[in-house]
Amino acid sequence: MTGSTFPEHRGYNKSVMGWDRISLKADGLELVGRLYTPSPKEGKTYPALCLCHGIPAGPPDPSDAGYPALAERFCAQGFIVLIFNFRGTGASQGNFDILGWCRDLAAAIDYLYQLEEVDKSRLSLMGFSGGAAVAVYVAARDNRASSIVTCACPAEFSRFRSPEGRDAMIEQSRRIGTIRDSNFPPSLEEWGHSFEIVSPINWVHKISPRPILIVHGDSDDLIEPSQALRLYQGAGEPKELFLIQGAGHKLRTNEMAVSTALSWLKTANNIPATSLGCHGESS
Repeated sequence: MTGSTFPEHRGYNKSVMGWDRISLKADGLELVGRLYTPSPKEGKTYPALCLCHGIPAGPPDPSDAGYPALAERFCAQGFIVLIFNFRGTGASQGNFDILGWCRDLAAAIDYLYQLEEVDKSRLSLMGFSGGAAVAVYVAARDNRASSIVTCACPAEFSRFRSPEGRDAMIEQSRRIGTIRDSNFPPSLEEWGHSFEIVSPINWVHKISPRPILIVHGDSDDLIEPSQALRLYQGAGEPKELFLIQGAGHKLRTNEMAVSTALSWLKTANNIPATSLGCHGESS
C-alpha cells in the first residue's frame, strides 16, 4: 500500500484551524479524506472546493506538506475544502483505475452536496495532472460542478494507446502499490482503453457555460504545454489559459500557480478579498 497522500503539515496549528476526518464510499470501497471548514461555520454557507491529486509516480515524500497545506490555504480564504485519496492510493481501498477514480470524485461531490454548510451553487473542482483529467470528465457530466481549475492537465493519455505504454503503467502501479491485487485488472485492454474514454480533449467542451481555468508550466517535461493549448482551444467560453514561465509539472508547489488559481476561484465564487479562520472538529 502506498503511504497517505495526507502527511501532517508541520505548519499546522490546531488551536487556529483543524479538519474533520471523513470516509467516502464508491463501488463498495472506502476512501479516506479530510474536510476543512471556515470558522465560524454555524448558520453560514460557504463555497466548496474539491482538490484532486494526480497519479502517484512513487512513494510519498515525507518532507512534502502535501495537499493538507493547500487545503488549509484555500480554507483560510473562505472555502470548505475536501481532499481525499482516490482508490489505490494512500489509505483508501481498491486498485488504481481511471474510470474508478471518476466514480470516486462523483462520490466526493455527493458528499459535499449533502452538507448543510455548503452553498450548492458554488462547488468547484481543482485537479492536478491525472486528477485534473478526472475533474474535466466528471464536470462535463455533472452540472453540480460550478467551476473548474486544471493544473498540468493532459489533453489525452496518448501513451496508453500502445500495449507497451499500458504494460509499463501497470508495472509501475504494481511497484509503487497503487495496483495491489494480483488479479487486477481483469482485462488489460479495457483498463488501458478507459484512459482514452476519460481523455479531457473529448469532454472539455461540455463544461461551458461554466468557467474553466487551465494552468500549465511552459517547462513541463511530462505533459507538453501544447496540450494545455489544445484544451483551451477545445473549451467553450468562459475560459482562461495561464502559462507559467519556467514552471515544470508539479504545480501544487508552484506559488504562481497556486496564487493564480486561488484568485481566480475567489472571483468565480464571489468571495471578497478577506482572509478567514479555518475550523474543524475531530470526528
